[in-house]
Order: sequence, then structure tokens, then C-alpha cells
Amino acid sequence: MNELSYSTWPYVNVKNHDNHCVPNTAAFICLQEVLHGQLSDILHDLNGVEPSKHEHSLPAGPLWAHIGVAREDGHTKGEYCPIIYPVRLFDLLHFQNLWLSPTPDRPSKGWDAGSERILTAGVFESKLTGQRIIASCTHLDNAGSESRKKSVAIILNAIENLRRDWDAHESLGSDIAGRADLGPAVFLTGDFNSKPDQEAYLEMEASDSLCDLQNYVKPHRRYGDLITFTGFTPTHDKDDQGRIDFIWLGPKDQVSSHHCSEVDDSTPEQARMQRWNVEGYAVLPNRFEDGVYSSDHRCVVGDVLMYPG
Repeated sequence: MNELSYSTWPYVNVKNHDNHCVPNTAAFICLQEVLHGQLSDILHDLNGVEPSKHEHSLPAGPLWAHIGVAREDGHTKGEYCPIIYPVRLFDLLHFQNLWLSPTPDRPSKGWDAGSERILTAGVFESKLTGQRIIASCTHLDNAGSESRKKSVAIILNAIENLRRDWDAHESLGSDIAGRADLGPAVFLTGDFNSKPDQEAYLEMEASDSLCDLQNYVKPHRRYGDLITFTGFTPTHDKDDQGRIDFIWLGPKDQVSSHHCSEVDDSTPEQARMQRWNVEGYAVLPNRFEDGVYSSDHRCVVGDVLMYPG
């Protein structure tokens, strides 16, 4: 449906492995540019429930729930950057929304931005393993270069504060399989409106705190296209096309890719300090055979293993 106005669908597929190598799979779905009615449709469909004519609240189960508010009023007006998560696999411990502006505690525009921009972030705990994950989703401004650059600083500071505040001893303890207590793992998804040679991406890389998931997968193992933004009229939008939608993992020194990276396998000591192992990366098509676009962006998918902390 080309009426669906969210721009991209970064999707992180997380597999928790315990000491007996019994896999458990989970997923987080992160969206941008979602209006309230669209979010309602998505959540009702994912949960297999019919919406009521008199229902104003969004469903919070039985399978999926979301965190996030609309950016114009902090409630339902304007676009969301929601994070949709499986309620049977994760407990939500905390969530927050920050506006990417000098006044992040309330709806506001930042610097040279053309629109209000927002960060959605939550702290989740696995019901199976007790592991904690900080999930975050954002959409940087398309008009303002200064806004994009300064927004990155707000986002990284927010993530660091969440890691500090929620770095409690996890349910499994720090002695499982001789592994260290590494604190919460982190992922950040979003439309950065910035190509890899532009300000927002370069600021992310310079921080050295999170890493671009795509870089941990060899080119021949990646699925799909390079470009994530196509536009609805590719010939008209050709100059703007590029890779501007990303999945970032962190902390950076706790990310590995035993099967896909161009780096040699980690030593046993290094492996003990890892939280993420990247297994795959994909950019999915956004155009159907009849020419209809599901979005002007392509869905970005990351497939990762998360080790106990």
C-alpha cells in the first residue's frame, strides 16, 4: 500500500543462546513516520484482533506491544518512531521519548530542523535469560544539517545514560559460562537522512560507541540492494537516493561477526567479552510487480546472536 507513510522498517532478529545452546528467537520492529491510525492498524493486525469502533487506546498484546509517542504533541498528533516488541518474550522495564532539540523534555524543533524530531528508547529484559537490551529508534531531520549533527549527540548521551542507570546485575549473573557482566546491550535503528559520507553518520562513527551492523557482514553475504531510500518516483528522486537507514549495535567493543566479518575470529578471551554476533544483513524490496510502493524506503533487516552477559 503506498498509503503507508512510514519510511523504513529496521528489524532486529535477536537469538538468545543459553549455556546449553537452546535457541530462543525474538524480534524488535522499529518504524518511522507512522501516524496513529497506521500504528493502530499494524498492532491490531500483528495481534490478530479486530479494532473496536469505540477503542481509542492501542492494543498491548496478546503478542505485540509498542513504546513511543507522536512527535508533535507527545501523545497522538503527528508521526511516531515506535518500537514494537514481543510481550511474551520481553518485559518492558522503562521507556522514554526525547525531542532532538535544546529542550528534549517537550515537543520542540531543534536548530535548523524543519520538523519536530524524536528519539524513542526502552529498556527490555528477556523473560528467559534476564538479559537486558536498550532498544532505540529515531528519525533525523531531512532539512537541517546542524540539527542532524547535534541530534546524534543527544541520542548517544541518552543511550549512555540508560546503560549507566540500568546496568544492574542481570538475572543470570556474571558467572554464567565464565562470561563477564557486560551491562545492557544496545541497538539503535532509524532514518538518519544522512549518507555514510555525511554529518550524522560521521558523528556516529566518530563517537566509537556504536557500530554499523552492515559493516560486520561481508558484501557477498548481504541480501538485497545497497540503497535504502528510493523515493516514490526513482527518476525524480535519483539525486537523493542512497543508504540513509541504519541499524547500529553497541557497545562497539562487544560486537563480533564470526562468520561474516573480514576480521579474524576472536580469541577465547575476546569472545567472552562479546554481546552481539552479527549473522546477517538485508535490504528488502519496496516495490511490487504492479509498480505500487509499500514505502519510499526499503526495509533494513539485521540478524544477530546475543550472548548472555
